Amino acid sequence: MDDSKLLGELRIDRSTRDAKATASRMPWLVGVVLLLALTGAAAWWWSRNDAMVVRTVTAKVPAAGDSGAVLQATGYVTARRMATVSAQMLGTLTDVLIEEGDRVEKGQILARLEDGAHQAQLNSAKAGVNVAQARLAELRVQIAQAERDAARQAELGAQGLVPVQSAEQTRTQLDALRAQLHTGSAQAEQSRAQLASAQVNFEYTVVRAPFAGVVTAKAAQVGEIVSPSAAGGGYTRTGVCTIVDMDSLEVGVDVNEAYIGRVQANMPAEAVLDAYPDWSIPAHVIAIVPTADRGKATVKVRVGLDQKDPRIVPDMGVRVSFLEAERKEAAIVLEGVLVPASSIAQRDGRSVVFTVEDEHARSHAVNPAAQTFGDQRLIPDGIRAGARVIDAPPEALVDGAQVRLAKP
Repeated sequence: MDDSKLLGELRIDRSTRDAKATASRMPWLVGVVLLLALTGAAAWWWSRNDAMVVRTVTAKVPAAGDSGAVLQATGYVTARRMATVSAQMLGTLTDVLIEEGDRVEKGQILARLEDGAHQAQLNSAKAGVNVAQARLAELRVQIAQAERDAARQAELGAQGLVPVQSAEQTRTQLDALRAQLHTGSAQAEQSRAQLASAQVNFEYTVVRAPFAGVVTAKAAQVGEIVSPSAAGGGYTRTGVCTIVDMDSLEVGVDVNEAYIGRVQANMPAEAVLDAYPDWSIPAHVIAIVPTADRGKATVKVRVGLDQKDPRIVPDMGVRVSFLEAERKEAAIVLEGVLVPASSIAQRDGRSVVFTVEDEHARSHAVNPAAQTFGDQRLIPDGIRAGARVIDAPPEALVDGAQVRLAKP
């Protein structure tokens, strides 16, 4: 038994040896895992920065009038009547009675300035007018009495009952009172002018709407100082709010000067807002502005909207289709999507369009329609509406290439 115990004590404990071996290998395993993770991150970062930078546009559903369009152009909704309303004098705001989105009428009070000093000036001017009018009334009474006295003195002088000098003094007093009445009338007129000036200054403490419209921006709050002109230091507001006359909304588009001959005043058109691509708004050409942009080689065209709708707001993007008069009623709905002509590339003798999907470029073989719509081409099938299409794809771009979107 003693020999068996001795042999048991000499046996090697393999579990202890394995645990020590595993503990010695653990730092190496952690290091390998970290190295692999850093290598993967570096590879991802390198591939990310090595990706081709592209600019995309959205494939749009054609409007109902596109089939009868002689030309298409893009632009923005603009307002012919828009004003930043400010006070006509320097002052501190005590009331601001509007918020963004409020509809206001012409002459409606928008804000008030502190008016204590102007109220005092107005009261003083009113008192001055009252004093001047009272003085005139007093002079008229004195003149009436002087006229009666002069008449009696003249009668008595003719009878030789009073000296001639006394009658002359009475007439002189009458003439002096009449001169004072003339001076008093001028002073009363001056007092009324001062009252009118004080009244105008007092009215300047009230900011009113110059026309009916909608408040699109509120620029000042109660307690701020407003001024009709800019002041140094940056602590003075130059406007209280911005008002837009929604009935004056129209569309301004830039037409390439090479195609401006296709556009004529009063020709029919259709407008499609980027926000509502399925809504066609009847429109017409108001005027062709007789000047060109040398840098963009475009001519400005004003387009009037024949329908007013609360959904139409300033600065919305819009696509305008200029229609032939005889084809306006015969316009049909086109199938497919519209993309810029510059987005259609040639690869191996085929027309292709690249879209962006999961940060990779995907090539789509397409057959563009023969009819053109300004700088847009109709793709009957192969591209879905709303797809992100790569505009002006580089020659090196291939299917599956990793891409990054250019910053706007």
